[in-house]
Amino acid sequence: MTTPPYQQYPPQGVSDKSKVVAGILGILLGWLGAGRFYMGDTKIGVLQLVVSLVTCGAGGIWGFIDGILILINGGVDGQGRPLRD
Repeated sequence: MTTPPYQQYPPQGVSDKSKVVAGILGILLGWLGAGRFYMGDTKIGVLQLVVSLVTCGAGGIWGFIDGILILINGGVDGQGRPLRD
């Protein structure tokens, strides 16, 4: 039996990104998607920015709540590693 030349394993270890920084950025600059951009999750960061622009800033509530949830529950970075405390 042979193994395939490349196997994808889940990322190991803890992220170098801080959940406190990500949460604060989400609370203060959530309408820009800053917390998600910091975490490396660019797709959601762009979505937060677009929703905020289309709704004339009302979509910033999403980023604000997202920042609070990151502070409470933590999260993962763009590579799937848990954020450090």
